[in-house]
Amino acid sequence: MKSTKKSAIYLIALAFIICSIIKDIEFMFIKTDTTVIGENVICKIVCIITTVIIAHKLGFKLTDIGFKNKNILKYAICGLSLGVTTFAVSYGIEMLILSLQGGNPKLSVYITNFGLTGATNTMSLSVSAVIICIFGNIINVVAEEGLFRGLFLKVLSEQWGFKTGNLVQALLFGFWHIISCVIGVKEGTMTIGTAIVFAIGYVVLAGILAIEWGTCVNMTGVLWVGMFEHFFNNFISNALHVLSTNNGTLEADNMQIVRIVLSNVLSLSIVLIINARKKRDTCGH
Repeated sequence: MKSTKKSAIYLIALAFIICSIIKDIEFMFIKTDTTVIGENVICKIVCIITTVIIAHKLGFKLTDIGFKNKNILKYAICGLSLGVTTFAVSYGIEMLILSLQGGNPKLSVYITNFGLTGATNTMSLSVSAVIICIFGNIINVVAEEGLFRGLFLKVLSEQWGFKTGNLVQALLFGFWHIISCVIGVKEGTMTIGTAIVFAIGYVVLAGILAIEWGTCVNMTGVLWVGMFEHFFNNFISNALHVLSTNNGTLEADNMQIVRIVLSNVLSLSIVLIINARKKRDTCGH
């Protein structure tokens, strides 16, 4: 590294602050996600640019932070398989619970934005809506994986070791998502108490996935597994919804939190088991 370890920590702290400020401004005031774009892409583009600039400043190539042309198809299949498997289980359990409650659940496909408190900004199921959703999620995944599991994990691991580095980037990734709760209080859709509860939920659930995807980077040396699962998770949450009746009223995704928790915990468990077996096999040889 061209810079000292101490200056590297300062630079990634600065990167997080800058990207967070831009994100908060866009989420709270510009609200690009409520336009035809359907996604807050300005802050994600800033993240990508910031990642490239800081990586260069620290003497890293993009390949050094995980963007290697290495087994992309193999790891894409791994990431997508994780997403498909865990969400198949979680959707199934969610629908079983709703059935036992007499909700007559059914799956429905349409495009929305995602949030723990429920979908927002419903869009029609059209070719343009699907294309916008796909490209928005691609930008989102490249930005967040490049910044958190690429640049941040690289620098933090070199400074404090992988385990601590992975935990720190996961914590930062969790805090990255609590802006939705701040907006809920600002717009009057959440009380402060409710916002605190959901903020903790965002930190925990996003942190679980961040630890998983950081572990995948440590196992493979590339970002692809996490990137492809991240993309699938976002897209399926935007596109596949569970409709059920509640006191005669048709509702969408009223047990979404159950689905998200189950899929996140299951996905992390699978990766940790694979990682433990890989270490055991390595030690055995």
